[in-house]
Amino acid sequence: MTPLSIISLLLVAGVAWFTGTDPMKLSMGRDISEFDPQYIEPPPASLLKDFPRDNENKLKNGEIKWQGELLGPESLTFDAQGRGPYTGVSDGRILRYDGPELGWTTFAYTSTNRSYACAPKSPLAFNLALEHVCGRPLGIRFHKETGDLWIADAYLGIMKVGPEGGQAELVLNEIDGVPMKFMNDLDFDDEGNMYFTDSSTRWQRRQFLLSLLEGDDTGRFIKYNLATKQTTVLIDHLRFSNGVTVSKDGTFVLIAECRMGRLWRYWLKGSKAGTHELFADLPGLPDNVRRNEAGDFWVALHCRRRSAEEFLSKNPWIRTLIIRLPIPLKLVYVLLAGKPHGVILRYGPDGTMREILEDQTGKVAKMVSEVEEHDGKLYLGSVLLPQIVVYTLPQTESPATPATATE
Repeated sequence: MTPLSIISLLLVAGVAWFTGTDPMKLSMGRDISEFDPQYIEPPPASLLKDFPRDNENKLKNGEIKWQGELLGPESLTFDAQGRGPYTGVSDGRILRYDGPELGWTTFAYTSTNRSYACAPKSPLAFNLALEHVCGRPLGIRFHKETGDLWIADAYLGIMKVGPEGGQAELVLNEIDGVPMKFMNDLDFDDEGNMYFTDSSTRWQRRQFLLSLLEGDDTGRFIKYNLATKQTTVLIDHLRFSNGVTVSKDGTFVLIAECRMGRLWRYWLKGSKAGTHELFADLPGLPDNVRRNEAGDFWVALHCRRRSAEEFLSKNPWIRTLIIRLPIPLKLVYVLLAGKPHGVILRYGPDGTMREILEDQTGKVAKMVSEVEEHDGKLYLGSVLLPQIVVYTLPQTESPATPATATE
């Protein structure tokens, strides 16, 4: 055997050893024994090439605000008096913006643990290892009648806090005695029901990439009656159920299925009540969905679909290899999501896509988790960024023309 052959053999053996043992503890699957990737039917090819684009990059005209003052503002809302925005951030707090003099103030907590481990850090930094201890508020909504702020904390459950804020109280964190693992978003109808999503019964939020890679289909869409406290699973076998919003006329609910890049419509009233149907196939992975005053729906896309998605969807073993390789989590994210940029869509209640706004450069808007329309402006949250983007709608676009759903 020649010296070159020996060196080559040693290099191959060294790479195999490094990959197999992960001595630097880099792989995202190093402590995971049960990972069962599913075959997933890829999205229609037309979504990758024929879906309309915003080549004017209108979101570049947005303004980055409060950069570095908060981290991971996933969901945004305003109270009945117009105060806000309110948002949940990565350290478990609910913050409220109280104007330029006071800035962001702490309004509420989800976790009772407010020790140093859960205290805000300077500089801002994620603390994934302790999210389950400190709490991680995701979707937030005000209940119109009571003024209470309701919170979907990914780990702690569905919670609520009064109009004066403070420590949130637990409303629901299990179904039939089985704890929920990944609460995500919620909304209310006018008949005493709350609708919410439980993204996975296998993975927690800090493992969201594993859920997406696996193609985990244990996500659920659930109804909770505020008076009887009864829960009913309305749709199951969803692959990463995410945003929820009730239509303006109360006839249906939209649910985002993140991994599959689509929106479902669940009928609450009419001849189709109790059934669900596809509302829209999307060109990316949706996070939250929010309705504006006119009845249209703003859909936030965390990232656009990529051509590699078809290959990965049809080849589960590749996804197993990805989580076992000694690749840092951030690199895996970039591999899957590609170059970050901003995409939001506006749909009418009839399912017509009415508008797409983008920042294809990612210089202003990217990784958008929610779009909240308020007083002629769009407030764009991001579960991963230390900022909120505010985009002023042209007067001709706000308010949008009302429309109604058709069964």
